[in-house]
Amino acid sequence: MLEPLDFYFDFSSPYGYLASEKIDQLAARYGRQVSWRPILLGVVFKRTGAAPLTLVPLKGEYSRHDFARSARLLDVPYTHPANFPLATQHAARAYYWLHDENGEAARRFAQVLFRALYVERRDISDLDVVLELATRHGVDRDALFAALTGSALKERLQAECGAALDKGVFGSPYIIVDGEPFFGVDRLPQIERWLDSGGF
Repeated sequence: MLEPLDFYFDFSSPYGYLASEKIDQLAARYGRQVSWRPILLGVVFKRTGAAPLTLVPLKGEYSRHDFARSARLLDVPYTHPANFPLATQHAARAYYWLHDENGEAARRFAQVLFRALYVERRDISDLDVVLELATRHGVDRDALFAALTGSALKERLQAECGAALDKGVFGSPYIIVDGEPFFGVDRLPQIERWLDSGGF
């Protein structure tokens, strides 16, 4: 059986959102599945010395323009969040909690979170918003709240971020195909060619 593509992302990454709208369909065309793996860019940036694009002089203005332009190119709806950049640990922890019960439901919930942020402009850094979205997704709110306020999920997300760093992940989206890393939503055409040809 072919290995799944590893899709690393932070919910606070607009390019991660754009990739999330395309990666499953791309992989499916080649009989592949995708393993969604949310991480925290804040943890990554501590290792790399980087900063959120929108907070970098000159690069920030360009990136905001490019987020919208890239969304138009990919035909994906996009509205820049009012609160940005933002913390996404509640969203990422909720994903892993749900993933342990039902991986497919967790993937659908990840899309709910992404679209809430980049289409509806909901503030998913707010725990109550994450809980509300999860409840609408059929999740037991009280059970999720208890998990999110406990220590196990915090440790789980720390471990996931550490494992991602160990694999060389330094941004979002970061997609690994059979050991070959690709960084950025603009690498989707390269990923498709790699899947089609077995490498180049």
